[in-house]
Amino acid sequence: MSKYWSDITKKIDPYIPGEQPKDKKYIKLNTNENPYPPSEQVIKAIQNAANENLKLYPDPTSERLRDTIADYYSLKKEQVFIGNGSDEILAFSFIGFFNPNEPILIPDITYSFYKVYSNLFNIKYNLISLNNDLSLPIDKFFIPNGGIIFPNPNAPTGRYVPLEFIEEVLNKNKDKVVIVDEAYIDFGGESSVKLIDKYENLLVIQTLSKSRSLAGLRVGFALGQEHLITGLDRIKNSVNSYTTDTLALFGAIEAIKDEEYFQETRRKIIDTRNRVSEELKSIGFNVIDSKTNFVFISHPYIKAEDIFNRLKEKNVLVRYFNQPRIDNFLRVSIGNDEEMNYFIKVIEDIVK
Repeated sequence: MSKYWSDITKKIDPYIPGEQPKDKKYIKLNTNENPYPPSEQVIKAIQNAANENLKLYPDPTSERLRDTIADYYSLKKEQVFIGNGSDEILAFSFIGFFNPNEPILIPDITYSFYKVYSNLFNIKYNLISLNNDLSLPIDKFFIPNGGIIFPNPNAPTGRYVPLEFIEEVLNKNKDKVVIVDEAYIDFGGESSVKLIDKYENLLVIQTLSKSRSLAGLRVGFALGQEHLITGLDRIKNSVNSYTTDTLALFGAIEAIKDEEYFQETRRKIIDTRNRVSEELKSIGFNVIDSKTNFVFISHPYIKAEDIFNRLKEKNVLVRYFNQPRIDNFLRVSIGNDEEMNYFIKVIEDIVK
């Protein structure tokens, strides 16, 4: 700890990303990346954009990308906000819509960045305990609050909440912003985007990192009624007007436009996830029903941490969470079929 740190720097507990070891080659099933490369159209667009115009600042309004996303979701471009990955948009949203002395509601088992941002921006929060089966208890969100945020599907559990339950939350909290973080929605769930015109308090946040294979490009977007998007713009332009670079903007446009490739890779991941889930169940694992590009698993007799360490010895990385209620679970990202076949072989040997 440095004497030059501010009080906030001293007290925050930063987010810890998944391992990215460089000591040897691993099968990486620990950070929920897409096992398939970006669309060839994305690569071509980035290559074409890598020209002398990089001396210029990128478009601060991301006009073309907003148009593309608006067309894709049948919205107006004024209902679209672009950011440097969904994490940046989440940070802007905490600043833009939550007040420090009005506690927001967050699931107790969820994306850990929510607590990080709450502490960073001095926003109080109350944790809503998931049900014993790790499902989201919708009725627990019907209490006074300063705002609500949860992922759908949830992470790291993978559980999905149908839209009728989302509507219940929106109706019970009409005076507060409800943020639905849809980082994994493309792997089997139905998006809340169709509810945007009906609910002025709904903000949907998505990313191109998972289903569009662009984790390395850092592009996310928020969808909501115009007054919410204007709020995000006010925060962004008080921090950095040029958050998304030129290459990312051109690549993201093509990622959205190449629907055929998106559907092909999405379907592959869903099929592999379903197959692996059944294979894990057949060797004794409890597998939480997943609508994501990962599975959340536990074994009745062997500790998750032991399985984690033994997988790592065999050059397979998964995610272990040493925290209450889920310290006997592993989150396993869905790789390609070859990677998952090796994973199944190794884990079968471990539980024999």
